[in-house]
Amino acid sequence: MDRGEIRVAVLRMEGTNCEDETVKAFKSLGVEAEAVHVKQFYSDMIRFEEQRSVFDYQCLVFPGGFSAGDYIRAGAIFSARVKSVLRKDLEEFIKMGYPILGICNGFQVLVELGALPGFDEDRPLAEKPEMALAMNDSSRFECRPSLLKKESEKCVFVKTLKKDVVMFPVAHAEGKVVFPSGKEEEYLERLISNDQIVFRYVDDKGEYAGYPWNPNGSFYNIAGICNASHTVFGLMPHPERAFFGYQVGKGEGYGDGYCIFRSVVDYLENL
Repeated sequence: MDRGEIRVAVLRMEGTNCEDETVKAFKSLGVEAEAVHVKQFYSDMIRFEEQRSVFDYQCLVFPGGFSAGDYIRAGAIFSARVKSVLRKDLEEFIKMGYPILGICNGFQVLVELGALPGFDEDRPLAEKPEMALAMNDSSRFECRPSLLKKESEKCVFVKTLKKDVVMFPVAHAEGKVVFPSGKEEEYLERLISNDQIVFRYVDDKGEYAGYPWNPNGSFYNIAGICNASHTVFGLMPHPERAFFGYQVGKGEGYGDGYCIFRSVVDYLENL
């Protein structure tokens, strides 16, 4: 697929944010990207020229923010709206090998959708959530730079990432990775054996560490995971906020977040 043919949809609804930064990151790599309100996929109240199909795109992104005010649970309302009208389309999209990225609130949406941890490749969306992103151990909103150690070699979003440790900022109140009680070790073993753990929080020496390096108390210091097919990826830190050098105090050039977007574009070029 030629780079100019690649289309990316950054889904939004009331309360999302960072969709503009995410769109700009993709556009800077020469692909077509746009912010698309979820209603554009299903509502007959939308003008014809603004209606969209999931299959108009080769990559979907659920951005950060506080969709629907994070009422009930973070990401729960956004995921319920998506699942009620787009479940079959999303499952087909994933089975076709097209990638989906969830950043912060987007990670929460993917968890609520049952797209992550995504152990069953034949059923890309589980009937109900199989993990959770719980309230931070600090019981407060955590906003700071975070250091992440790359763990996966197979996830399509980190294929071009050569650095062992990267910096992406975090900004969330509910980011603690939690697995079902009594099944933590079983889940961990499956994630490790499938190469599904993509990033883990580390300190400034590259060592796994607790708070504040692990800003939320996530099990096993997990910051981001992908599904078993390595094409659906969710993480709490924000790579779009570290895409350009000027965002992280480096002036010109790119920050560490560049490789996330570059990797998936390269993947799509080779589909």
